[in-house]
Amino acid sequence: MRNCLLLLIGGFVLLLTSCRNDFEFEPSSGNLGFSRDTVYLDTVFTNIGSSTYTLKVYNRSDNDISIPSLRLGEGEQSKYRLMVDGMPGKVFNDVELLAKDSMFIFIETTIDYDEYINEDTNFLYTDRIEFDSGANFQKVELVTLVQDAIFIKPDRPLPTDMKETLTISGEPSDIQGHELATPEELNWTNEKPYVVYGYAFVPNGSTLTIDAGARVHFHAESGLIVDNTGKMVINGEQSVTEAMENEVIFEGDRLEPQFAEIAGQWNGIFLLSGEDNVVNHLTLKNATVGILIDRLFDDTVPRLTLNNSQIYNCANFGMLARGTNLTATNVVMNNAGEAALVCTLGGTYNFTHCTFGNYFNSFNQVPVALNDYQIQEDVLFIGNMDATFNNCIIYGSGNFGLSMERLANDEVAFNCTFNNCLIKLRDFSNRLENEPLYPFNGNNPTLALYNNCIISESTSINPEFVAPNDNDLNLTEESDAIDVAADLGNSIDLNGNPRPNPNTGIPDIGAYEYYSE
Repeated sequence: MRNCLLLLIGGFVLLLTSCRNDFEFEPSSGNLGFSRDTVYLDTVFTNIGSSTYTLKVYNRSDNDISIPSLRLGEGEQSKYRLMVDGMPGKVFNDVELLAKDSMFIFIETTIDYDEYINEDTNFLYTDRIEFDSGANFQKVELVTLVQDAIFIKPDRPLPTDMKETLTISGEPSDIQGHELATPEELNWTNEKPYVVYGYAFVPNGSTLTIDAGARVHFHAESGLIVDNTGKMVINGEQSVTEAMENEVIFEGDRLEPQFAEIAGQWNGIFLLSGEDNVVNHLTLKNATVGILIDRLFDDTVPRLTLNNSQIYNCANFGMLARGTNLTATNVVMNNAGEAALVCTLGGTYNFTHCTFGNYFNSFNQVPVALNDYQIQEDVLFIGNMDATFNNCIIYGSGNFGLSMERLANDEVAFNCTFNNCLIKLRDFSNRLENEPLYPFNGNNPTLALYNNCIISESTSINPEFVAPNDNDLNLTEESDAIDVAADLGNSIDLNGNPRPNPNTGIPDIGAYEYYSE
């Protein structure tokens, strides 16, 4: 009898449950809520997929609803793609949404610029997501700026599917890239941006010329290689607006704002050339190693003259130079995972009115590192070091702005000279006190000489940059770098302002001359 009663109660409960209306959906009444009324997918290059953007749809009513139609305005012909409740598509029917609940719609696009007739290199592509129809119709606009571009990428020689690989100085490699061969490929203009996949390669005997105002975007794991008798000439010029209209800019190919300051988006410039490479007004950012100048060939000393340029937000190094001949004037480097500037395996270096900062969020990063050696496969290589810094700032968020190492004996030269520089060295634990390369007790001036330098051993001495974490290393009026440099005849600063400031007649240390507003 007891078992029968339990069975009867269970059946009654099941009957009540089956009669509930929890899973009966009413048609949408047109009162959906949205996280935004327009989704801007920012700027994309032709034929390159966008990031994924989200739209949140809210059912704020007390009823479970069914949206009869959810579709892109252009239907299956739209260049946008949707993901609704885990299902991809462009047209959806009877989309269910529980009471007081919400759902995400994921949006992407890939657009071929050549399908549209437009006189400019940019155009707006628009569509909309439509919800229901008639009196209950609602919509969310979609907007994307599409930019035309010139693509440099490895060829796929028929009949194989293998991508083009590079032969560097006569030696085949497995590096995928494209050898720049034609006059058009060896002259990058400012007419359209360039997008590089793999490596753009400047072969021996060729010169890559980049015009003022050129914009070059590198895909992930891409870069530029200049062979040992190839040559690179970047002809950027001083800009007069914040758009940097005459600057040459190297960066990644993700144009969305959230990628604007992300390090490591592309590999960098790999310079092997012993020719007279010249770079003027280049802004390079968001690479792994901004410029790697490497001495791979015993008979080739890589050479570079770098003027009025900026290197920011590199995952490892802003510039890594090995046994190089490098001259830099009015250059700013900032925010690198290990060091903004590294000069290793010796070399000949001359830096004038440069600002080396490092405020990257990593352990033991420094603005400048100098040494005379390199270890490869457990073999130690030593090179003569001859480095001169004139009117330079070497300062970062760590205690040490400068790191130096010397492994050679007296048969190999090590000469580092700092003239009228502001250098951060806060040796609270006296770690450097007896080190011969630093300006403390035990310093050996025949190895490292400091002439009229300002050593920041405490917070009382500071260059007072405007916003170093945001790569603004201009000086504020409280800076200790103002009016203490030597006049070396460098009459224009990185901003294009007269040096020295006519109001004082004495130049400032670093790449920027201070001017009050």
